[in-house]
Amino acid sequence: MVSVGLHSLGIGAGASRMVIDAVAAAAERCGFATLWAGEHVVMVDEPVSRYPYADDGRIAVPATADWLDPMIALSFAAAATNRIGLATGVLLLPEHNPVLIAKQAASLDRLSAGRFAMGIGIGWAKEEFDALGVPFARRAARTAEYVAAIRALWSDDVASFCGEFVSFDKIRVKPRPHHGVVPVICGGNSDAALRRVAAWGDGWYGFNLADVEEAATRISVLRRECREVGRDMGELRLSVALREPVPADLGRLADVGVDELVLVASPPADPIAAEAWVEDLAREWLTNG
Repeated sequence: MVSVGLHSLGIGAGASRMVIDAVAAAAERCGFATLWAGEHVVMVDEPVSRYPYADDGRIAVPATADWLDPMIALSFAAAATNRIGLATGVLLLPEHNPVLIAKQAASLDRLSAGRFAMGIGIGWAKEEFDALGVPFARRAARTAEYVAAIRALWSDDVASFCGEFVSFDKIRVKPRPHHGVVPVICGGNSDAALRRVAAWGDGWYGFNLADVEEAATRISVLRRECREVGRDMGELRLSVALREPVPADLGRLADVGVDELVLVASPPADPIAAEAWVEDLAREWLTNG
């Protein structure tokens, strides 16, 4: 059975404290599986970098929109709920200090009693990396190393790590995650992204896929990559967001191995209307799916 998540927090109307409270509480009450929040630290009015998740190469979110830090947005969502999952979709990991991210993710996971999954991506906007003073080149290698370093900090009481991009020696970073680890979900739809999932990810978040057929094609690639590295596909949690999903897609997604369909939509700016909006989505997706 495919669960249904909601990617609606942190941007525009979803950046309001009262809307976050209303959407999060209603989503939990109605039975949604996960609340997702994405990230961009900076936006530019005329980007040169091509957005990889749209045919025209342009991100739909205007540069003038409010865009909350996803860890902070999800912390507020966690405080308004008790059971629903929380996930970044995605955190642009190579733009951050991995030691700080290890602490922030573990803190959110501890305060939410183990409900957090850290969805990560390597980033696509060179302008954003430039603004943060982080090299755009070799960001995939940086991401893989950061994940290894973060996992060392979560697993070892006194952690040491020596790599090309990050090194530390005999340090303690507390708290630990609630269950000892936080799942690391890899975003990205390319073959290279799917190789990362197979090599070291705990799951995949396929974003803005055209339809169920594209999801099936990407999963077949992931299955091949898992075979090549001796990885069991059953270890991975597969989440996808489709461009124009309909409830009938749920059965077809289950057939190709998807665990969660993520609805990407913006809530109304009024908290009462936002609560009703979630309830309408639940009637459509959690009753008829």
